[in-house]
Amino acid sequence: MLSNHLSDGIGMARVPWSQLPSSEEPECLSNVDDELMAAARSLAGVGAPVESLDYEVIENYAYREQQAQKGKIWFTYTVMVKWFFALLIGVGTGLAAVFINLAVENFSGWKYTATFSIIQHTYFAGYLVYVLFNLALVFSSVFIVTHFAPAAAGSGIPEIKGYLNGVDTHGILLFRTLVGKIFGSIGSVGGGLALGKEGPLVHTGACIASLLGQGGSTKYHLNSKWLHMFESDRDRRDLVTCGCAAGVAAAFRAPVGGVLFALEEVTSWWRSHLMWRVFFTSAVVAVVVRSAMSWCKSGKCGHFGSGGFIIWDISDGQEDYSFQELLPMTIIGVIGGLLGALFNQLTLYITKWRRSYLHKKGSRVKIFEACLISVITSTISFGLPLLRKCSPCPDSEANPGIDCPRPPGMDGNFVNFFCSKDKEYNDLATIFFNTQDDAIRNLFSAKTFHEYSAQSLLTFLVMFYTLAVVTFGTAVPAGQFVPGIMIGSTYGRLVGMFVVKFYKKLNVEEGTYALLGAASFLGGSMRMTVSLCVIMVEITNNLKLLPLIMLVLLVSKAVGDFFNEGLYEVQARLRGIPLLESRPKQFMRNMTAKEACKSQQVVCFPRVVRVGELVSTLRNNQHNGFPVVDQGQNGETVVIGLILRSHLIVLLQSKVDFQSSPFPCGPRGVLNSHKLSDFVKPASSKGKSIEDIQLSEDDLLLYLDLAPFVNPSPYVVPEDMSLAKVYNLFRQLGLRHIFVVPRPSRVLGMITRKDLLLEENGSSATMELQSSSVRGQRYNEEMLRSRIHPESSILDSLLIQK
Repeated sequence: MLSNHLSDGIGMARVPWSQLPSSEEPECLSNVDDELMAAARSLAGVGAPVESLDYEVIENYAYREQQAQKGKIWFTYTVMVKWFFALLIGVGTGLAAVFINLAVENFSGWKYTATFSIIQHTYFAGYLVYVLFNLALVFSSVFIVTHFAPAAAGSGIPEIKGYLNGVDTHGILLFRTLVGKIFGSIGSVGGGLALGKEGPLVHTGACIASLLGQGGSTKYHLNSKWLHMFESDRDRRDLVTCGCAAGVAAAFRAPVGGVLFALEEVTSWWRSHLMWRVFFTSAVVAVVVRSAMSWCKSGKCGHFGSGGFIIWDISDGQEDYSFQELLPMTIIGVIGGLLGALFNQLTLYITKWRRSYLHKKGSRVKIFEACLISVITSTISFGLPLLRKCSPCPDSEANPGIDCPRPPGMDGNFVNFFCSKDKEYNDLATIFFNTQDDAIRNLFSAKTFHEYSAQSLLTFLVMFYTLAVVTFGTAVPAGQFVPGIMIGSTYGRLVGMFVVKFYKKLNVEEGTYALLGAASFLGGSMRMTVSLCVIMVEITNNLKLLPLIMLVLLVSKAVGDFFNEGLYEVQARLRGIPLLESRPKQFMRNMTAKEACKSQQVVCFPRVVRVGELVSTLRNNQHNGFPVVDQGQNGETVVIGLILRSHLIVLLQSKVDFQSSPFPCGPRGVLNSHKLSDFVKPASSKGKSIEDIQLSEDDLLLYLDLAPFVNPSPYVVPEDMSLAKVYNLFRQLGLRHIFVVPRPSRVLGMITRKDLLLEENGSSATMELQSSSVRGQRYNEEMLRSRIHPESSILDSLLIQK
């Protein structure tokens, strides 16, 4: 029966639309994936090893044979394992986030405790200790990245977004990338650089999900056979999506925001049942993080306090807002859009220069660059507060809830740094000489009027903005969420100070405007709306500010889109990742599919091909998919399917399907010689190449029947279809190849909605559609009877009316 299915699958291809064009017009059959490598190289300026992923189900004979052997018990077991993997991803990502936060908080606590104790005697010695401590942490981070895990540099979100868009960049999901991301983030964030750990946590969650999906790491002997369940790119994509959501949920303690981030920002293809697993994964992360925080409250986590896991509770802040405040809030949105777009453009220029001139000189230059930026950052964060005069602490009787001063590194405001009196604090040191999480908590704080001077906030804004631009792109794991919040909350607090001074009778909190400024800058830089809005509400625990956050996000995104693309799209293009955006370009509506592929030369294989010709073709071009043709009944050439380069290499390596006869031999127990997993490219390696295949002279003279291994039902479009429709089809279905064929000459049938609403026994699933079809049939019968017996038809109609 299966052989009949295969024959039918190949036979269905033998229709007139599948006739190949003549040699004079080779452009009518398109191999869309073949240009990705050249496009990526031209974009990145280097030979970027990118390749499309096979999200399409290859319905060849081996796949159909394996599906026929699986019953309902197997599919139930598969669903249960998917949920179990979602649980493991949540637990693993949550534990990784706990480890990173504990390490960063403890390193920062030791650093500030040692520095603060030394500066009681001499500030110069304290400065040296502070600089050397940061330098050691940054050096460890950049050394890990440059010598062990190069793919761990940066945030990793553009690469993961490309992966879920269908582009495979080698190395981004390896075990060593996971290790480099975790330990590199600890060094770079703990070393005080102007970057965050939230983007790397998204990449960390994706790596954990991918490693679970492939059963671990074979290279480091950390694998398990029972985990080898999901070996297709399609299943790995779903797991990586869960990992991305888990990373955001762990970074911000925002499970709902994590789900929306995966839906809005990184995925290109979404299914309703995937939503449940992603939501479950994020919920598991929230439970793990909450349990870790409860355990740390007993004092078992060293210097870890209420910081670390981002939660800036401003529920006791501004209760209401007036119509008069909408104007300054709109201005905050405009400022966020302008500064966010400028940030994207500056980082693009600097990263281009860094890649073109600096990083080409080797790892030593990368290490020196990161260490130099570390010294400059430490000098600025330590030296600038020394130039500010201290301010007297607020009256403790009028403000009983304020503890002033507090030593640096501790959770709270009013840091005493280089002050001559005990009851004084340094407002610039409160945000500069502090961890980023505590500095943001200070900027968001309520009931702290006149804590910061406008001069200090403006100084911090200019210096930290410059440091964030310069630091972005160095060879360390780097996220931009927290630096963006720092920048936005600074100018937001500045606007809030103006509003407090201008509207003296209003109950205005400067911390509320700091929150809106943070949202505006992230919206202007990253161009996220829904997910970012939910994340900001979850991390501040203040639902009353939701309309205001929505306002500034809409304004900042509109302003930023006027100038350039979002940060992740800009960085993806810079890295040579050919992303397919959600909408096609306008000019594509005026182009046809034939015009898009007119410069391509189609390379085809006959159904039975000589091994020597097959090897020669694979070595002479870089195509990843090939049409397979055969002779029809009338002698015309017809397409019987598509075969991938990776599948051909597997067949050449195994040699079990070689034959001496140049004639088709039909399917003959493909699963006896091949498992479906043999044709899956491992996620942790580049896979085999044609140069790895060793064949003798006798092997090259043999033949190979490709029919059992082709995909007999590839997606096809007519040559005059608009390129915009082809674009939407390609992206929404997650395809790798689309055939462009001549206009069909006949129609075999039409599929409508009722043809797809069938139960297992073949009956229609909806009575409404069934009754409509019956009515249509009765109408046709009545029309026929009226032509033969018109008087009986009139009588019947009268009876029906009565």
